[in-house]
Amino acid sequence: MLALWLYLAADADLILHNGKILTADAKFSIVQAVAVKNGRIVRLGASADVLKAERGANTKVTDLAGKTVVPGLIDAHVHTLSAALSEFREPMPHFESIADIQAFLRKRAAVVPKGKWIFVPRTFATRLKEMRVPNRHDLDVVPDHPVFLDSSYVTVLNTRGLKECGIDRNTPNPPAGEVVKDEKGEPNGILRNGPTLTKAAQNIEVFTQDEKLQAMRDQLKRYRAAGLTAVGDRAVTGEDVALYKELEKRGEIPLRVVMTWRLNAAQPVDEAVKEIQSHKDWTTNASTSDMLKFGTFKVTLDGGMIQGTAYQRMPYGPFGRILHAQSNPDSRGQLFIEPPKLLSILDAAYAQGWQLTAHSQGGGAVDNLLDAFEKLNAKKPIAPTRSHLMHASFQSVDAIRRCAKLGVMADVQPAWLNYDAPALSKVFPNKPGPMRYFIPLKTYLNEGVKIAGGSDHMIGWDKNSAINPYNPFHGIWTAVSRKTTFGEVVGPEEKLTREEALRLYTNGPAYLQFAEKERGSLEVGKYADMVVLDRDYMTCPEDEIKKIEPVTVLVGGK
Repeated sequence: MLALWLYLAADADLILHNGKILTADAKFSIVQAVAVKNGRIVRLGASADVLKAERGANTKVTDLAGKTVVPGLIDAHVHTLSAALSEFREPMPHFESIADIQAFLRKRAAVVPKGKWIFVPRTFATRLKEMRVPNRHDLDVVPDHPVFLDSSYVTVLNTRGLKECGIDRNTPNPPAGEVVKDEKGEPNGILRNGPTLTKAAQNIEVFTQDEKLQAMRDQLKRYRAAGLTAVGDRAVTGEDVALYKELEKRGEIPLRVVMTWRLNAAQPVDEAVKEIQSHKDWTTNASTSDMLKFGTFKVTLDGGMIQGTAYQRMPYGPFGRILHAQSNPDSRGQLFIEPPKLLSILDAAYAQGWQLTAHSQGGGAVDNLLDAFEKLNAKKPIAPTRSHLMHASFQSVDAIRRCAKLGVMADVQPAWLNYDAPALSKVFPNKPGPMRYFIPLKTYLNEGVKIAGGSDHMIGWDKNSAINPYNPFHGIWTAVSRKTTFGEVVGPEEKLTREEALRLYTNGPAYLQFAEKERGSLEVGKYADMVVLDRDYMTCPEDEIKKIEPVTVLVGGK
């Protein structure tokens, strides 16, 4: 019926012509014009042909003047609410060195009353000039204030902060964590997975419902302005779901959102299973409109590569002591869910029809997740669910081939290579070690594994300086160039072509989101989700790819 309706359609609502339209279809066809009616594409081809066949009295006709058009770009991995609220009260500082952090602390100490906590926003050691985690002595430049530095799976307290939290040399390590000590056996301020120890430093900023709705709506608009027409929000809670549904009710979701439910897997396994079974209305592809639906079920399996808590196949080694403040040179990171528990939780979600994933950053975590997928696959083929690895930055050929055999995908973050490879290369050898297969995009494709690109954007509003930047052209450029912030090329054999890199942010995420029949390429019958660019993606100098700006972003032809 849809196809018949399309061909019987009279006048197009919109025609874009005289352009270079990269359809990203199976043949990577390039055409001059596209016609849109009722939010969908009705014709593609030469300008003269499309204008003749589809132009009517009420058709809006736009001359692209040779500009390039690409399918609406999709970021498979963002965290909308945390990013939206991160600068709602005040701008985020940007740190490039420990000296920058100290300057921020002194500035805050001038306005924060003595004895009150100063909080340092998300800071990653791999992106600091010193390439190490700050310690309590670095933060003691404001001795009259307790200080809490957030580094995701790692936190750092200054001397006053340790005292406020009651942490000393006799404090036992938290579950799956560590109170890192100096050579004298005293806490150096660095805590791994230590939220149970820092309750005295809780920084709970209160936002009203209206503020959260405004912040979320505005962040979604920023995503769209960056050239994104769909995102995957990869760790929603009941609160996020309620906010999205309210925006949907108001007609205020400006781009397509696919939600991933992240379960708290720290709870006892029977409680986790009960919680899964109590959300029968939450499952893959459950939706109420073409703008909002559920996608994936997720748990967090290991920590982060940036903090030295990702669960690896090999120890972090000598440089791990410097970069990650590892007290144990044999540490492989942290596995948060033991295999039997992981299997029980995933099995319960699998039985309910979920697409499955787990935050699996290190190679050891990847292997554990694939073990669980293989056991589930023995019961029922897992390939149709499009279950996938999440991050999987440290790969191996064996693991990738296991993915191919199972039909398991990967959700990847190319820009991390640009930012974090210089420091991580000092931790791990390149050949034949983990860095050889650090974000190995070409190997995935060569082995037949489908991949979807994303940013893992979580904090900050600016598309280029946020943590992590959500400018899709930066991710695309990194996939093509494999360049770091130092200008070095890491793993040149893993470079993608421009066509492959564009598919990484179009075809790949659309397939992961069960949306390949609706979007991800420009074809008759699909949504008119498109982006007009300020330069030619296919021919501009390589380093200009990351500078590409959207001129116009259309979602459903609007």
